[in-house]
Amino acid sequence: MNPTPTTATLSYEQSGVNYDLIDPLKVTAQRAAAATAGHLAAHGFSEVVASRGESAYVVDVGPFYIASIVECLGSKALVADEMHRLTGKTYYDSIAQDTIAMAINDLITVGATPLVVQAYWGAGGSDWFADAQRAQALVAGWKHACDVCSVAWGGGETPALSGIVEAGRIDLAASCTGLINPKERLSVGDYLAPGDAIVLLASSGIHANGLSLARKLVERLPQGYLSEVSPGLSYGDALLAPTVLYSPVTEALYKAGIKPHYCANITGHGWRKLLRHPAEHRYRIHTVPPVTPVLKFIQQHAHQDDREAYSTLNMGAGFAIFVRAEDAQRTVDVARAQGVEALVAGQVEAGPKELLIEPLNIRFGNDDLQLR
Repeated sequence: MNPTPTTATLSYEQSGVNYDLIDPLKVTAQRAAAATAGHLAAHGFSEVVASRGESAYVVDVGPFYIASIVECLGSKALVADEMHRLTGKTYYDSIAQDTIAMAINDLITVGATPLVVQAYWGAGGSDWFADAQRAQALVAGWKHACDVCSVAWGGGETPALSGIVEAGRIDLAASCTGLINPKERLSVGDYLAPGDAIVLLASSGIHANGLSLARKLVERLPQGYLSEVSPGLSYGDALLAPTVLYSPVTEALYKAGIKPHYCANITGHGWRKLLRHPAEHRYRIHTVPPVTPVLKFIQQHAHQDDREAYSTLNMGAGFAIFVRAEDAQRTVDVARAQGVEALVAGQVEAGPKELLIEPLNIRFGNDDLQLR
Protein backbone atom coordinates (compact mmCIF):
# COMPACT_ATOMS: atom_id res chain seq x y z
CA MET A 1 0.00 0.00 0.00
CA ASN A 2 1.28 3.43 -0.92
CA PRO A 3 -0.54 5.99 1.21
CA THR A 4 -1.04 9.31 -0.52
CA PRO A 5 -1.99 11.92 2.09
CA THR A 6 -3.65 14.94 0.53
CA THR A 7 -5.90 17.80 1.51
CA ALA A 8 -7.97 17.52 -1.68
CA THR A 9 -11.61 16.59 -1.31
CA LEU A 10 -12.36 12.95 -2.14
CA SER A 11 -15.86 12.74 -3.63
CA TYR A 12 -18.04 9.72 -4.28
CA GLU A 13 -17.65 10.29 -8.03
CA GLN A 14 -13.85 10.17 -7.71
CA SER A 15 -14.17 6.78 -6.02
CA GLY A 16 -15.83 5.38 -9.14
CA VAL A 17 -19.55 5.95 -8.52
CA ASN A 18 -21.28 8.64 -10.57
CA TYR A 19 -25.03 8.80 -9.96
CA ASP A 20 -25.37 11.30 -12.82
CA LEU A 21 -24.55 8.37 -15.11
CA ILE A 22 -26.44 5.67 -13.21
CA ASP A 23 -29.71 7.46 -12.42
CA PRO A 24 -30.77 8.16 -16.06
CA LEU A 25 -30.57 4.42 -16.77
CA LYS A 26 -32.75 3.77 -13.73
CA VAL A 27 -35.34 6.22 -15.02
CA THR A 28 -35.28 4.64 -18.50
CA ALA A 29 -35.65 1.17 -16.99
CA GLN A 30 -38.57 2.31 -14.83
CA ARG A 31 -40.41 3.61 -17.89
CA ALA A 32 -39.88 0.35 -19.77
CA ALA A 33 -40.95 -1.62 -16.71
CA ALA A 34 -44.12 0.46 -16.30
CA ALA A 35 -45.15 -0.58 -19.81
CA THR A 36 -45.31 -4.21 -18.64
CA ALA A 37 -47.78 -3.59 -15.81
CA GLY A 38 -50.75 -4.52 -18.01
CA HIS A 39 -49.69 -8.17 -17.90
CA LEU A 40 -50.99 -8.34 -14.34
CA ALA A 41 -54.56 -7.86 -15.56
CA ALA A 42 -54.47 -11.30 -17.20
CA HIS A 43 -54.21 -12.73 -13.69
CA GLY A 44 -56.87 -10.48 -12.22
CA PHE A 45 -54.34 -8.29 -10.45
CA SER A 46 -53.04 -4.73 -10.82
CA GLU A 47 -50.03 -2.71 -9.75
CA VAL A 48 -50.08 0.07 -7.21
CA VAL A 49 -48.97 2.79 -9.60
CA ALA A 50 -47.65 4.99 -6.80
CA SER A 51 -45.10 2.29 -5.91
CA ARG A 52 -43.27 2.87 -9.21
CA GLY A 53 -40.09 4.69 -8.26
CA GLU A 54 -40.41 3.77 -4.60
CA SER A 55 -38.08 1.38 -2.80
CA ALA A 56 -40.34 -1.65 -3.34
CA TYR A 57 -42.90 -2.65 -5.97
CA VAL A 58 -46.47 -3.34 -4.87
CA VAL A 59 -49.15 -5.48 -6.52
CA ASP A 60 -52.84 -5.50 -5.57
CA VAL A 61 -53.99 -9.13 -5.43
CA GLY A 62 -57.41 -8.42 -3.91
CA PRO A 63 -57.52 -9.13 -0.18
CA PHE A 64 -54.02 -7.72 0.38
CA TYR A 65 -50.99 -6.30 -1.39
CA ILE A 66 -47.76 -8.12 -2.26
CA ALA A 67 -44.50 -6.16 -2.17
CA SER A 68 -41.17 -7.30 -3.59
CA ILE A 69 -37.60 -6.08 -3.85
CA VAL A 70 -34.15 -7.25 -4.93
CA GLU A 71 -30.96 -5.60 -3.70
CA CYS A 72 -27.24 -6.36 -3.85
CA LEU A 73 -24.63 -5.84 -1.18
CA GLY A 74 -22.23 -3.85 -3.32
CA SER A 75 -18.53 -3.73 -2.52
CA LYS A 76 -18.55 -4.18 1.26
CA ALA A 77 -17.36 -7.78 0.92
CA LEU A 78 -14.05 -6.42 -0.37
CA VAL A 79 -13.49 -4.77 3.01
CA ALA A 80 -14.25 -8.06 4.76
CA ASP A 81 -11.78 -9.88 2.54
CA GLU A 82 -9.00 -7.39 3.24
CA MET A 83 -9.68 -7.40 6.98
CA HIS A 84 -9.55 -11.20 6.94
CA ARG A 85 -6.12 -10.96 5.33
CA LEU A 86 -4.98 -8.49 8.00
CA THR A 87 -6.55 -10.07 11.10
CA GLY A 88 -7.41 -13.68 10.25
CA LYS A 89 -11.03 -13.09 11.29
CA THR A 90 -14.03 -13.79 9.08
CA TYR A 91 -16.67 -11.09 8.86
CA TYR A 92 -19.16 -12.85 6.64
CA ASP A 93 -21.78 -13.23 9.37
CA SER A 94 -21.99 -9.42 9.42
CA ILE A 95 -21.79 -9.25 5.62
CA ALA A 96 -24.80 -11.59 5.43
CA GLN A 97 -26.85 -9.26 7.63
CA ASP A 98 -25.83 -6.30 5.47
CA THR A 99 -27.12 -8.07 2.36
CA ILE A 100 -30.49 -8.94 3.86
CA ALA A 101 -30.83 -5.47 5.36
CA MET A 102 -30.38 -3.90 1.94
CA ALA A 103 -33.52 -5.72 0.76
CA ILE A 104 -35.66 -5.74 3.89
CA ASN A 105 -35.07 -2.09 4.79
CA ASP A 106 -36.30 -1.16 1.31
CA LEU A 107 -39.30 -3.51 1.46
CA ILE A 108 -40.66 -2.09 4.71
CA THR A 109 -40.80 1.48 3.37
CA VAL A 110 -44.11 0.66 1.66
CA GLY A 111 -45.69 -0.82 4.80
CA ALA A 112 -44.89 -4.46 4.08
CA THR A 113 -44.24 -7.26 6.53
CA PRO A 114 -41.23 -9.23 5.21
CA LEU A 115 -42.22 -12.82 4.54
CA VAL A 116 -39.58 -14.63 2.46
CA VAL A 117 -35.93 -13.94 1.64
CA GLN A 118 -34.02 -15.57 -1.22
CA ALA A 119 -30.23 -15.63 -1.50
CA TYR A 120 -27.96 -14.97 -4.48
CA TRP A 121 -24.31 -15.80 -3.84
CA GLY A 122 -22.32 -15.52 -7.06
CA ALA A 123 -18.71 -16.59 -6.47
CA GLY A 124 -15.66 -16.13 -8.66
CA GLY A 125 -15.14 -19.90 -8.63
CA SER A 126 -16.13 -23.05 -6.80
CA ASP A 127 -13.11 -22.77 -4.52
CA TRP A 128 -14.69 -19.77 -2.74
CA PHE A 129 -16.96 -22.23 -0.95
CA ALA A 130 -14.03 -24.40 0.15
CA ASP A 131 -13.21 -22.00 3.00
CA ALA A 132 -15.47 -23.65 5.56
CA GLN A 133 -15.14 -20.94 8.21
CA ARG A 134 -16.13 -18.20 5.79
CA ALA A 135 -18.96 -20.20 4.20
CA GLN A 136 -20.38 -21.24 7.57
CA ALA A 137 -20.24 -17.64 8.82
CA LEU A 138 -22.21 -16.53 5.74
CA VAL A 139 -24.87 -19.18 6.41
CA ALA A 140 -25.07 -18.44 10.14
CA GLY A 141 -25.29 -14.69 9.60
CA TRP A 142 -27.95 -15.11 6.93
CA LYS A 143 -30.09 -17.27 9.22
CA HIS A 144 -29.60 -14.91 12.17
CA ALA A 145 -30.81 -11.92 10.15
CA CYS A 146 -33.83 -13.93 8.99
CA ASP A 147 -34.62 -14.79 12.61
CA VAL A 148 -34.34 -11.14 13.71
CA CYS A 149 -36.81 -10.14 10.98
CA SER A 150 -39.05 -13.22 11.39
CA VAL A 151 -38.76 -14.16 7.72
CA ALA A 152 -38.42 -17.53 6.04
CA TRP A 153 -35.28 -18.21 4.05
CA GLY A 154 -36.81 -19.79 0.97
CA GLY A 155 -33.71 -20.79 -0.97
CA GLY A 156 -31.27 -19.27 -3.36
CA GLU A 157 -28.68 -19.55 -6.10
CA THR A 158 -24.93 -20.18 -5.67
CA PRO A 159 -23.34 -19.90 -9.12
CA ALA A 160 -19.58 -20.17 -9.73
CA LEU A 161 -18.91 -17.34 -12.18
CA SER A 162 -15.27 -17.62 -13.17
CA GLY A 163 -14.47 -14.91 -15.70
CA ILE A 164 -17.38 -12.75 -14.60
CA VAL A 165 -16.69 -12.40 -10.86
CA GLU A 166 -13.03 -12.01 -9.90
CA ALA A 167 -11.37 -15.11 -8.47
CA GLY A 168 -11.58 -15.23 -4.68
CA ARG A 169 -14.50 -12.77 -4.58
CA ILE A 170 -18.25 -13.12 -4.16
CA ASP A 171 -21.20 -11.02 -5.31
CA LEU A 172 -24.03 -11.13 -2.77
CA ALA A 173 -27.67 -10.16 -3.26
CA ALA A 174 -31.05 -10.83 -1.67
CA SER A 175 -34.62 -10.63 -2.83
CA CYS A 176 -37.52 -10.29 -0.44
CA THR A 177 -41.28 -10.67 -0.73
CA GLY A 178 -43.73 -9.32 1.81
CA LEU A 179 -47.39 -8.75 2.51
CA ILE A 180 -49.24 -5.53 3.18
CA ASN A 181 -52.14 -6.85 5.19
CA PRO A 182 -54.43 -5.20 6.07
CA LYS A 183 -54.30 -3.02 2.99
CA GLU A 184 -54.50 0.09 5.18
CA ARG A 185 -50.82 -0.47 6.00
CA LEU A 186 -49.81 0.62 2.50
CA SER A 187 -47.37 3.52 2.82
CA VAL A 188 -46.51 5.18 -0.50
CA GLY A 189 -47.00 8.78 0.59
CA ASP A 190 -50.73 9.16 -0.02
CA TYR A 191 -51.15 10.67 3.45
CA LEU A 192 -47.89 12.62 3.61
CA ALA A 193 -48.81 16.22 4.40
CA PRO A 194 -47.58 19.47 5.94
CA GLY A 195 -47.55 19.16 9.71
CA ASP A 196 -46.15 15.61 9.70
CA ALA A 197 -43.12 14.93 11.87
CA ILE A 198 -39.87 13.45 10.58
CA VAL A 199 -38.46 10.76 12.87
CA LEU A 200 -34.95 9.49 12.13
CA LEU A 201 -33.74 6.06 13.23
CA ALA A 202 -30.05 5.74 14.07
CA SER A 203 -27.60 3.90 11.85
CA SER A 204 -24.83 1.61 13.09
CA GLY A 205 -22.21 3.16 10.82
CA ILE A 206 -21.74 3.29 7.08
CA HIS A 207 -24.22 0.40 6.52
CA ALA A 208 -23.66 -0.88 2.94
CA ASN A 209 -23.60 2.37 0.96
CA GLY A 210 -20.62 4.60 0.28
CA LEU A 211 -18.15 1.71 0.44
CA SER A 212 -16.49 2.70 -2.84
CA LEU A 213 -15.61 6.01 -1.20
CA ALA A 214 -14.56 4.31 2.05
CA ARG A 215 -12.26 1.90 0.21
CA LYS A 216 -10.72 4.65 -1.93
CA LEU A 217 -9.96 6.58 1.26
CA VAL A 218 -7.66 3.77 2.44
CA GLU A 219 -5.07 5.04 -0.04
CA ARG A 220 -4.70 8.15 2.15
CA LEU A 221 -4.29 6.30 5.44
CA PRO A 222 -0.75 5.26 6.45
CA GLN A 223 -2.14 2.35 8.50
CA GLY A 224 -4.88 1.56 5.97
CA TYR A 225 -7.79 -0.42 7.38
CA LEU A 226 -5.97 -0.75 10.70
CA SER A 227 -6.04 3.02 11.28
CA GLU A 228 -7.78 3.89 14.54
CA VAL A 229 -11.19 5.50 14.27
CA SER A 230 -11.45 5.62 18.05
CA PRO A 231 -9.40 3.92 20.79
CA GLY A 232 -9.43 0.18 20.16
CA LEU A 233 -11.56 0.43 17.01
CA SER A 234 -9.93 0.08 13.60
CA TYR A 235 -11.26 1.66 10.42
CA GLY A 236 -11.91 -1.78 8.93
CA ASP A 237 -13.82 -3.05 11.95
CA ALA A 238 -15.86 0.15 12.09
CA LEU A 239 -16.78 -0.16 8.41
CA LEU A 240 -17.89 -3.75 8.96
CA ALA A 241 -20.43 -3.00 11.70
CA PRO A 242 -23.56 -4.73 10.33
CA THR A 243 -26.42 -2.67 8.93
CA VAL A 244 -29.35 -2.18 11.30
CA LEU A 245 -32.43 -4.28 10.48
CA TYR A 246 -35.38 -1.90 10.83
CA SER A 247 -38.32 -4.26 10.27
CA PRO A 248 -38.75 -5.01 14.02
CA VAL A 249 -39.41 -1.27 14.45
CA THR A 250 -41.98 -0.99 11.65
CA GLU A 251 -43.77 -4.13 12.87
CA ALA A 252 -43.85 -2.77 16.41
CA LEU A 253 -45.26 0.55 15.12
CA TYR A 254 -48.14 -1.33 13.49
CA LYS A 255 -48.87 -3.21 16.73
CA ALA A 256 -48.81 0.14 18.57
CA GLY A 257 -51.40 1.56 16.18
CA ILE A 258 -49.03 4.06 14.54
CA LYS A 259 -49.34 4.41 10.76
CA PRO A 260 -46.36 5.91 8.93
CA HIS A 261 -47.41 8.34 6.23
CA TYR A 262 -44.18 7.67 4.36
CA CYS A 263 -40.77 6.05 4.94
CA ALA A 264 -37.35 6.47 3.36
CA ASN A 265 -34.40 4.11 3.60
CA ILE A 266 -31.35 6.39 3.77
CA THR A 267 -28.88 4.55 1.57
CA GLY A 268 -27.25 5.78 -1.65
CA HIS A 269 -27.74 9.54 -2.16
CA GLY A 270 -27.53 10.05 1.62
CA TRP A 271 -30.02 12.49 3.13
CA ARG A 272 -31.24 13.45 -0.32
CA LYS A 273 -33.40 10.33 0.02
CA LEU A 274 -35.70 12.41 2.26
CA LEU A 275 -36.81 14.07 -1.00
CA ARG A 276 -37.81 10.77 -2.60
CA HIS A 277 -41.58 11.31 -2.65
CA PRO A 278 -42.68 13.25 -5.77
CA ALA A 279 -45.01 15.63 -3.89
CA GLU A 280 -44.06 19.27 -3.42
CA HIS A 281 -43.18 19.63 0.25
CA ARG A 282 -40.48 21.34 2.26
CA TYR A 283 -38.69 19.08 4.75
CA ARG A 284 -37.22 21.15 7.57
CA ILE A 285 -34.70 19.46 9.87
CA HIS A 286 -34.16 21.15 13.22
CA THR A 287 -32.17 18.40 14.99
CA VAL A 288 -29.53 16.10 13.53
CA PRO A 289 -28.48 12.82 15.17
CA PRO A 290 -24.95 12.17 16.41
CA VAL A 291 -22.65 11.15 13.56
CA THR A 292 -21.13 7.71 14.10
CA PRO A 293 -17.33 7.78 14.57
CA VAL A 294 -16.54 6.03 11.29
CA LEU A 295 -18.58 8.54 9.29
CA LYS A 296 -16.89 11.44 11.08
CA PHE A 297 -13.57 9.79 10.23
CA ILE A 298 -14.48 9.44 6.55
CA GLN A 299 -15.68 13.03 6.28
CA GLN A 300 -12.54 14.33 8.01
CA HIS A 301 -10.02 12.35 5.98
CA ALA A 302 -11.85 12.78 2.67
CA HIS A 303 -11.95 16.53 3.40
CA GLN A 304 -15.65 16.71 2.60
CA ASP A 305 -17.78 19.64 3.66
CA ASP A 306 -21.12 18.87 5.32
CA ARG A 307 -23.10 19.17 2.11
CA GLU A 308 -20.95 16.60 0.30
CA ALA A 309 -21.02 14.23 3.26
CA TYR A 310 -24.80 14.43 3.79
CA SER A 311 -25.41 13.98 0.06
CA THR A 312 -23.54 10.65 0.06
CA LEU A 313 -23.53 9.04 3.52
CA ASN A 314 -26.23 8.37 6.11
CA MET A 315 -24.39 10.50 8.70
CA GLY A 316 -25.98 8.70 11.65
CA ALA A 317 -29.54 8.30 10.30
CA GLY A 318 -30.34 5.04 8.53
CA PHE A 319 -34.12 5.29 8.13
CA ALA A 320 -36.73 8.07 8.13
CA ILE A 321 -40.35 7.71 9.21
CA PHE A 322 -42.91 10.42 8.51
CA VAL A 323 -45.81 10.31 10.99
CA ARG A 324 -48.51 12.56 12.40
CA ALA A 325 -47.01 15.09 14.78
CA GLU A 326 -49.00 13.62 17.66
CA ASP A 327 -47.42 10.19 16.97
CA ALA A 328 -43.83 11.45 16.80
CA GLN A 329 -42.68 10.85 20.38
CA ARG A 330 -44.45 7.49 20.56
CA THR A 331 -42.61 6.48 17.37
CA VAL A 332 -39.32 7.32 19.07
CA ASP A 333 -40.36 5.32 22.14
CA VAL A 334 -41.35 2.28 20.05
CA ALA A 335 -38.04 2.34 18.18
CA ARG A 336 -36.05 2.58 21.41
CA ALA A 337 -38.00 -0.34 22.85
CA GLN A 338 -36.70 -2.36 19.88
CA GLY A 339 -33.13 -1.30 20.65
CA VAL A 340 -32.91 1.34 17.91
CA GLU A 341 -32.12 4.93 18.91
CA ALA A 342 -34.40 7.55 17.34
CA LEU A 343 -35.22 11.23 17.48
CA VAL A 344 -37.80 13.70 16.23
CA ALA A 345 -35.68 15.56 13.69
CA GLY A 346 -38.02 17.92 11.90
CA GLN A 347 -41.31 18.45 10.13
CA VAL A 348 -42.97 18.59 6.73
CA GLU A 349 -44.15 22.01 5.58
CA ALA A 350 -45.97 23.50 2.64
CA GLY A 351 -43.56 25.02 0.17
CA PRO A 352 -41.24 24.20 -2.72
CA LYS A 353 -39.72 20.73 -2.76
CA GLU A 354 -36.56 21.09 -0.71
CA LEU A 355 -34.72 19.69 2.28
CA LEU A 356 -33.39 22.20 4.77
CA ILE A 357 -30.92 20.86 7.34
CA GLU A 358 -30.94 23.98 9.44
CA PRO A 359 -28.24 23.16 12.05
CA LEU A 360 -25.74 22.69 9.21
CA ASN A 361 -27.08 25.35 6.84
CA ILE A 362 -27.56 22.77 4.05
CA ARG A 363 -30.22 22.91 1.36
CA PHE A 364 -31.05 20.18 -1.14
CA GLY A 365 -33.57 20.99 -3.84
CA ASN A 366 -35.66 18.95 -6.26
CA ASP A 367 -32.80 18.90 -8.78
CA ASP A 368 -30.54 17.14 -6.27
CA LEU A 369 -32.47 13.86 -6.51
CA GLN A 370 -33.85 12.57 -9.81
CA LEU A 371 -34.98 8.95 -9.45
CA ARG A 372 -38.18 8.97 -11.55
